[in-house]
Amino acid sequence: MSDNNEIKIFAGSSGKKFADKICEYLKIKPGKSEVINFTEGNIMVKSKETVRDKDVYLVQSIGLEPNNEFTEILFWMDAFKRASAQSVTAIIPFFSYAQGDKKDEPRVSIRGRVCAESIELAGADRVITMDLHSPQIQGFFKNPVDHLYAMPILCEYFMKNYDLSNTVVVSPDAGFAKEARRYSAYLNRPVAIGDKRRLYHNESAEILEIIGDVRDRDALIFDDFSISGGTLVDLARGLKERGARRIFAGLSHILLNDSGVERIENSPIEELVSTDSVNNKVITDSRKIKLVSVAPLFAETIYRVHNGISVSSLFKGVPKKVLKSSNI
Repeated sequence: MSDNNEIKIFAGSSGKKFADKICEYLKIKPGKSEVINFTEGNIMVKSKETVRDKDVYLVQSIGLEPNNEFTEILFWMDAFKRASAQSVTAIIPFFSYAQGDKKDEPRVSIRGRVCAESIELAGADRVITMDLHSPQIQGFFKNPVDHLYAMPILCEYFMKNYDLSNTVVVSPDAGFAKEARRYSAYLNRPVAIGDKRRLYHNESAEILEIIGDVRDRDALIFDDFSISGGTLVDLARGLKERGARRIFAGLSHILLNDSGVERIENSPIEELVSTDSVNNKVITDSRKIKLVSVAPLFAETIYRVHNGISVSSLFKGVPKKVLKSSNI
């Protein structure tokens, strides 16, 4: 860093491991902080060192406990602003409420917009996040948003560990098709698309058809996240029925619950690779799930933002030093 005394990395309750990895990459010590959970459910946050005139970065995913984690971010933003921090940046590796990006039926909230506005009103000068469920969520913020992509990290992992010469990239549905084409362009492989139908507000969907040639090819499924694993497993079975050979999957964020991990373990998927954007303890003992770290990618972004260096090149490719630190 240009001046390590001017930057402070703090962690919320869901961001401690991620923040430690960021600090390791930047060769600085994490800020001392405390989160107190009272018996009636209230949360209190406190910086245990001065942040006056410092550039402060708060690391906290909105993931497995989204309501508590979101509320905690608001309190941290307010605490740092009231402590006279020069700037406050919210590092949100996974922004759960990005799923609520539109009013697609009567009498519902656009939850993503409410969360974005609240984070800024609480004091965030900037947000750094990754693979929003809907990219237009960036427009819900008035202040700068650095929207990173897991794609290069995931692609580099598969390129290093597997022969992809006879592989097809598969999108689980039409909604992810544009992103799947970005993966296919990076890997220089063709695309197939699953035709998925979701009838209710639950985590189950029905795979109706697969558009594209998958017979006698390895299949590489990409998606932004999964909770139940149902879509991934159903798609994998559909691919097998249509003559696909080996099947792999890559996720930007892994929110799998216990039953989801069990589904993956018993599925045709040989390996599921995701990032550490969410601290998900239920995947620890899985023999099929592997994590690659995007903390170095966030650390490099922080370094560039802090020193006034463009971050746009990170959207297309990742520096070798980042890949080396990402467990690839």
